[in-house]
Amino acid sequence: MARYTGPKTKVARKFGEAIFGDDKSFEKKNYPPGQHGASKRRGKKSEYAVQLMEKQKAKYTYGILERQFRNLFEEAKRKEGVTGEILLQLCESRLDNVVYRMGISPSRRGARQLVSHRHITVNGEVVNIPSYKLRAGDVVGVREKSKSVQAIEDSLSANSSVYEWITWNPAKKEGTYVSVPERLQIPENIKEQLIVELYSK
Repeated sequence: MARYTGPKTKVARKFGEAIFGDDKSFEKKNYPPGQHGASKRRGKKSEYAVQLMEKQKAKYTYGILERQFRNLFEEAKRKEGVTGEILLQLCESRLDNVVYRMGISPSRRGARQLVSHRHITVNGEVVNIPSYKLRAGDVVGVREKSKSVQAIEDSLSANSSVYEWITWNPAKKEGTYVSVPERLQIPENIKEQLIVELYSK
């Protein structure tokens, strides 16, 4: 399974925000990477550069590579509604993202690993495809044999995030993907309209 495995802090510095979650290294150096940092000589970015940057940020945030992301955009374009909003909703409905949102893993990268290693179930069946698309009403849980995994217990105990479109039952270690989130409910700082403009050229 192809995925980005490079340095996370360098990418976070490039976008000026900790897109991979808490990052102590980023807090110390929250300026662009490179010898000169945010020097005045960098000049103003072109419209294309700004749009490309936003697309890259979205891809890194959700851990999706170019071909998959392009396919998601094409799917969003075919649906009725605002294309940019639908694109983010498709990203949010991925199994690895929902596992992360439920607090089963502290990061999307960790969530992908849990799914790939068969620790996660959907409606009682083990699913090991991180990009699996959930539908409203699907129940996502920790596999019975994996409920005592220390990393999962630590993540759940440290999690304090609450999302309106997800419910969680701590006793059963399972939650329900209640509905597709509205744009206002998605906390990611992504200007999806710029991505639509880039792909529409």
